[in-house]
Amino acid sequence: MGEHDELLSQLQSGDVELEREAAFAAGAARVEEAVPLLARLVQSQNLGVQEAADRALRQIGGASVVRAVAPLLRSDDPPARNIAMDVMREVGHQDFSTLVALLHDQDPDMRIFASDILGSTDTLQAVAPLCDALLKDPEVNVRYQAAVSLGALGKPEAATCLNQALADDEWVQFAVIESLAKIRDESSVSALVGALGKSTDLVASMIVDALGEIGNIKAVSMLIKRLDESPTALRNKICKAVVRILGGKSLALLSEKQRAQFGEYLLAALTDEDVEIQDAAMHGLAFVGVEHASQAVLNLAATLDPDRDQDRLELAVHSLSAMGLDPALQNALTVGDHARAMVAVEAMARIGGSEVSEILRNAFWNCDRDVQREIIARALLKVGGAESIDFFQDVLSRHDDGTVIKGALAFLGQKMRVGKAADAIFALLQHPYDDVKEAALDACIALGDSVMNDRFRAMTQSGEPLDRLMAVYALGKIDPEGNLEVLKAALEDEIADIRKVALEAVATLCSPGGDGMDLLVSRLSDESREVRLAVVEQIGQHCSLGGGTKYLIQALNDSDDWVKIRAMEALAMRSAKEAIPDLVGLLDSPNKLVALKVIETMGDIGGKVSFRALLEILNAEDQELAEAAEAAISKIQEEHGEDN
Repeated sequence: MGEHDELLSQLQSGDVELEREAAFAAGAARVEEAVPLLARLVQSQNLGVQEAADRALRQIGGASVVRAVAPLLRSDDPPARNIAMDVMREVGHQDFSTLVALLHDQDPDMRIFASDILGSTDTLQAVAPLCDALLKDPEVNVRYQAAVSLGALGKPEAATCLNQALADDEWVQFAVIESLAKIRDESSVSALVGALGKSTDLVASMIVDALGEIGNIKAVSMLIKRLDESPTALRNKICKAVVRILGGKSLALLSEKQRAQFGEYLLAALTDEDVEIQDAAMHGLAFVGVEHASQAVLNLAATLDPDRDQDRLELAVHSLSAMGLDPALQNALTVGDHARAMVAVEAMARIGGSEVSEILRNAFWNCDRDVQREIIARALLKVGGAESIDFFQDVLSRHDDGTVIKGALAFLGQKMRVGKAADAIFALLQHPYDDVKEAALDACIALGDSVMNDRFRAMTQSGEPLDRLMAVYALGKIDPEGNLEVLKAALEDEIADIRKVALEAVATLCSPGGDGMDLLVSRLSDESREVRLAVVEQIGQHCSLGGGTKYLIQALNDSDDWVKIRAMEALAMRSAKEAIPDLVGLLDSPNKLVALKVIETMGDIGGKVSFRALLEILNAEDQELAEAAEAAISKIQEEHGEDN
């Protein structure tokens, strides 16, 4: 009796369950004697048996599998034939002679299958027989598949025979060109260009695309020479290929005559239906210096959807800015076409310079509101300098659009710090729009001189809470130490939000010897939960020195659970081991969230006391607390060592 007799018997039992299990077992054990039986089971009508046999044959592999499965390629049963193909693609290289023999089979279908399988072998050994099939097989579909497989192999050694096959039928040419594009061998460039004049329009189009993908600079001069004699559609493809090969900057290295000629063809390519050709033309025009290029790109950009075509609009703007300041850009601001104007403003912003600044200022009042916003926020705020101060002051006094006003405030306040605009800026603190108020406040703070400081000190006496809030915020930003008495008074304001803003200001004075800490802790018993939360957060963020820890421990006794939690987070950041006894006292909190936070905090702080306290919780009746304690203990062991 043989070692695998029982398994082999099961494989031919006729019981689908036994056959399926036996097939899996044969594959796992790589039982080579089972190969003929597994090949027979590939033809089973039971899908499970088929799949098991398929898997087993792949696992066993070797020449015996190749020889056993090869006859199934002739099967009239499509599922069996498909499985045979898949198995052969995976293991066919393990018996190369069988594949080569199939490549000379009288049945053209077998030769097609063999060509397909050879393309999956990933070996140089497959190139010669496939090239032989490509150049000599009488069946066009075999030659087509041989070309496809040579491309799949991607071996440069295949380039020679593929180049020769460019003279084959159009159907084969398609596969040959695609394969040459994948292999990218330098020898193919001349062959592809030479085939252009002998090919149909469709094949010529594919050749040009392939040359663009290959990217060899040798093709450029040959392609440019073909421009004049090519029909429009092919000429546009050539433009795309040349731009792709050279890239933008290298186009500028062409002779003046070549640039002028090529630029005219690029202008024509902008109207092609293919968006990739349009984009290549836009990119190329940025570097050839042809007349009317800006206008043509603007015309195309105006047709693009700002939401759907963001990348293409960016390309258009980039190209326009690379071309430089052009009358077309200036005219676009005043002709009334909104889309062109928006693109022109963005391009001019990237060009920059005093001339651009002047053009934008002169056009501003004749533009619609959205273009005005673009001019202010995207362009002049970026490129404008001292020459634009009077213009922005005029805008501030005349305009009523919030976005435009905010741009003017940013320019006069943050960018240029124009003191003579202080009155106008300060007045806008009373603007009806909150976002304009905020912009005006930021501008006032940026000015930040003694006069502005005095204005805000006076404003703290306002009966309007919002006025006091803005004033306290500004004083804390401008000079918190110099305004300390005012900030102290603000800590007693009846409005909780004002007290919070004052806390943020005095927190910056928490350095040793500063008054920040005492002022902060004076509000630890504030009636407002939000203020107490702010105290804890500010101590945690700013007062790492100066005894802040004891006040955070004090906050653990707050009546509000969220104040306790914020205090725990700050204590964890400090690894404050002195807080452990107070934390342990919170483990009995009726709020489980607090108890879980205590456990987490103790794990973060670490140390022996934390470790021992957490051990006590491991046996807690509450499973959630016990699991949290286990995780915290693990963290202590990882970070601090098991000797805790």
